[in-house]
Parts: sequence; C-alpha cells; structure tokens
Amino acid sequence: MNTSPTLSHLLDLAALDSAAILASARIMARFSLFDWITVARAGSAEPLSCIIRDFVCDEGGRPVATIAGGSEKIPARAAALANGTISHALDYDDTHFAYVGHPSVAIFPAALAIGEVVDATAAQVCDAFLIGAEAACRVGMTLGREHYLRGFHQTATSGAFGATVAAGRLLGLTQTQMRHALSLVSTRASGLKSQFGTMGKPFNAGIAAANGVEAASLAKRGFVSCDDGIGGPQGFAETHSSAAQAPNAWENPPPATFVFEDIKYKLHACCHGLHAMINALQDARATNKLRPESVSRIVLRTNPRWLHVCNIAQPRTGLEIKFSYRTLAAMVLHGIDTAADDVYADALCADAALGELARRVEVIGDEGVSDTAAIVRIDLAGGGAIDVAHDLAARLPTDHLERGLRGKARGLLGAAQADRIWAGVAGLDRLSARELARLLNG
Repeated sequence: MNTSPTLSHLLDLAALDSAAILASARIMARFSLFDWITVARAGSAEPLSCIIRDFVCDEGGRPVATIAGGSEKIPARAAALANGTISHALDYDDTHFAYVGHPSVAIFPAALAIGEVVDATAAQVCDAFLIGAEAACRVGMTLGREHYLRGFHQTATSGAFGATVAAGRLLGLTQTQMRHALSLVSTRASGLKSQFGTMGKPFNAGIAAANGVEAASLAKRGFVSCDDGIGGPQGFAETHSSAAQAPNAWENPPPATFVFEDIKYKLHACCHGLHAMINALQDARATNKLRPESVSRIVLRTNPRWLHVCNIAQPRTGLEIKFSYRTLAAMVLHGIDTAADDVYADALCADAALGELARRVEVIGDEGVSDTAAIVRIDLAGGGAIDVAHDLAARLPTDHLERGLRGKARGLLGAAQADRIWAGVAGLDRLSARELARLLNG
C-alpha cells in the first residue's frame, strides 16, 4: 500500500507515546484548555449558542456527553458540534499562525465528548487534544497558504483532521482504523471564510469537531475508506490546494518539536489578525497621549492574507466589527476597551465619531510584513507623524500568559467562576473526563 508522507506522519503522530510528549507542549495545551472552557462558558448564552443547543437537544439520542450551557446529556457527535460552535461564538479563542486556524474550538469538543464516552482521564483528554492540535497545524502547513487564500477556513478543514486524531486516540483506534478515519474525514472536512462575520464562522468549528467524532467512531466500528484520502490521487490535498505536500511541513516532527507551542491567545475579543494593530495603536496612544481629533490619518501595513479576512470597511453588525481594521483602529483611539466582548454592539456601526475616524484609516497589504505583525504610521493634524509596530510572534513567558488568561477569564466570567475553572485545570491529573466536563457549566 502506498501512502503519502502526510498520512504516514499523521499515523506516527497519532500513535505517539504519551511519555514522549514534551512538558513545555503540555503546559501550553493546559493553557488552551483553560482558555477554551472560559470562552465556551462566556459564549454559552449567545443567540447562536441557544439555537445550536436547541437543535442538538431536539434530535435526542444516547445521553453521554456534556453541552455548554445545558443541563442534559446528548450524543457525542452532537456535543462536539454544539460545543465547537458555542466556544467559537465570541471569536475569543486561541490561534495558531503557522496555518491560521483556531485549534481549541475544533479539537477540544471532540476530545472531551469521546473522553466522556470512554471514561478517560482529564489528562488523557488534554494529551489527545495536544496530539490532535499538532496534527491540525501540520496538515494546515502541508496545504499551505494557497489553501487559505482560496477561501477555506482552516479551523474547519485542517481542524477536522486534528479532531479525528484526538477522537481516534481516545477510542484506541489501531493504525489501520486510524488510517480509515483520516481518509473518511477527508471527504467530510469543509468550511469557508465567506462565513466570517456571521453565525456560520463558529459553526465551522463545530462541524470540524463533529466530523472528527463521526469519522473516528465509524472507523472504530469497522467502516473502511480509500487507502489515502489526504495525499492520494484526488485526495484532500490535491483537490484543495495546488501548493499541497509542502516539504517543510513535517520538519522536526514530534516528539522532537511541537509547533503547537507557538499557539497565541486572544486578549482582544476580535479576529486575531487585528491584534498586532490594536497593540501597536494602544502603545502609541498611551505613550503619546493621542486623542482622536489629533490624528489626520492612519496608514496600516499588514500581510495581504488578512485583507480578505478582517478588512470589512463598513461593518453592519457587532460581529462584523470584529473583522474591521478601520473600525477597530477608531475604537482604540477613542479609548474603547477591545478586550470586553460586550462593546462589540451593532450600535457602534452607526457611531458618527467612530465612522469619521475610521474613514481616515488606510489599510495596505504588504508582503514584507509577517502574518503576526503590523506596522502603523499615524499622521498628526498639527504636523509630524508617529511610527509604531507590533509583532505577536514572540513567545510570552508562562507567568505572563497565566496573568493575561486569568485576567481575561475574570473579565468574562467574574473572579469566582474564573478561579474555579483555573483550579480545576490546575488539578487536571486528579480529574476524570466527566469531571472535567462539569467545568463547562459550573
């Protein structure tokens, strides 16, 4: 049997001994778990969350898995669909820039749902997530930038492969079964960037998680697929990217290196592509005591890939504001707290002062600017200019990350709930998957 390098690497990764997992990678996975539970809890009352919860509960089925914001148990695939959608409702979850995707919302829902089914430990769920997230990153890197620029949402496409690896690992799939599961999910993986700014974007995360549970569960039952649905003829890579099979995507694979460790966490409640600009403008505002009326023009240089992601010139809704360079720039200079999710209201779209400043923002795509960076020039009304830049690429110390994530959680949930979740994740090695799932609701 001939299999592509990508599938071979994925099978090796899926079978990695837990003892070989780097401690540094495991630390980041647990940060992601805390952040994922936080945003799932915070987003559980959103309108789209109520709709998806009502939908999956109405279907009925075997009550085995937990759903955020709900008291009843539901089937594993349904829980993965709902929890993936709900946890991405606020668009406030982690991002990996190597493939421009959100790992936690696509993979943790699948891992936790299956973990509840098989009565795994919470630590096993977290390790399965880490292996699945690494798989999603490597698949996304294999597909390359061209896949993303075509309009595919990597959270959903690459994420489905990661969710399958995580679910299959917890189900104890054999190598043959895992190969079938990965090939099966290749015919299910889907998700488009055209959904950005709508309920369809978080739904993309949900379908990735559900697809992973489905493919792994079918393979466990003996369902078979083609030999290689990823890198084989007319497989996912060939049909979804002309730049497929990137040779460097699997350089230094685990256990030597976990590219997942470069995960970035959102401390602003909007698309991660905007964060470098926001940080740069916040620094400029604080250092120079800038006021909106003192600014005649703002010129932002960003990587061109973001121009089709978060460059909505005239947002019509609060959701669309989360994908608008111009409006977010105006919000920062007006001193509006971009970390507070409740400020992204529809009413801001009609705010005359914000609109007037937003029209003075010019956004330029520059290939010389990395995906994680922003370069900003602020022309002053009285003459002169301020040049400022920011790059998210640098890894932050773990104590800095802890402070930032715990502060974010307290802002979203209140100190008591945030601290309870932190204590639960800190004591992960003493919990079962079912006990871990209770953190989604209290």
